[in-house]
Amino acid sequence: MTPRTKEQNEEIRLRRLAQIRKAAADVFLNKGPLLEIRDVAAQAELGYGTVYHYYSNKGDLLHDLLWDALERTGEWLEVPLNAPPKVSPEAKRDAPPKVLCASASGEAPTGWPLAAAADIGNSAAADSRSASLETAAGAELSPVAAASVRLLQLWAEDHALFLLHKLAGEGFAALPEARSAPLTAAFRREVLAPIAALLESERAANEAAAAVTNAAEPPYRLQRAEMLLAALVGCASLSLRRGMLHEEARDIVRFLKL
Repeated sequence: MTPRTKEQNEEIRLRRLAQIRKAAADVFLNKGPLLEIRDVAAQAELGYGTVYHYYSNKGDLLHDLLWDALERTGEWLEVPLNAPPKVSPEAKRDAPPKVLCASASGEAPTGWPLAAAADIGNSAAADSRSASLETAAGAELSPVAAASVRLLQLWAEDHALFLLHKLAGEGFAALPEARSAPLTAAFRREVLAPIAALLESERAANEAAAAVTNAAEPPYRLQRAEMLLAALVGCASLSLRRGMLHEEARDIVRFLKL
């Protein structure tokens, strides 16, 4: 039997990390801070020793999982709802994720990938369903509402993204301050600021149409973004547990009158 090359071993390692993180997000969704490494191993269908080899404690696992999700989360604001997918489901599934471990200092690692672990658990059927729903949504909804539908649908397919937004609303209290502070700062910069800009753009357009001027102060802009995410997280939780979030995303947005 031909020994594996260094590149093949690295590919296997990266895929295993993605597998473990996806399993951890699924377990955390149900058990929260009570999550244990053995729970993750069972969900990932891996041996306890295998998972422990990569993560000896759940704090390191949660920390890396959240940074990984943070690097993927901005895409929902950048891609139009009716844009065709950039890659086929098969290419996405077959492409090896490039996952790097975060540093012990709590800072985000350099060169963290935008799509690491996204190929794990995403089926071609889910991608097709997402595309059809999003195309229909984009024809009727305001920019904020359309972006909210897209975000909810992403949460349905990637539980790590939902977990990131949920724990951000709690100040990442599950992590020690040395690790939560850099995450909070990055989340405000990479997530809250773009959402605030989207909200402000829609507000300005509405006020211009009504010939009204009432610009919000910068701190309040971020607060509005936090309120929007908190409302989406709260409404999404039940649908997510029922496995119906993808189908009920538009109903949630209509309920919130976005």
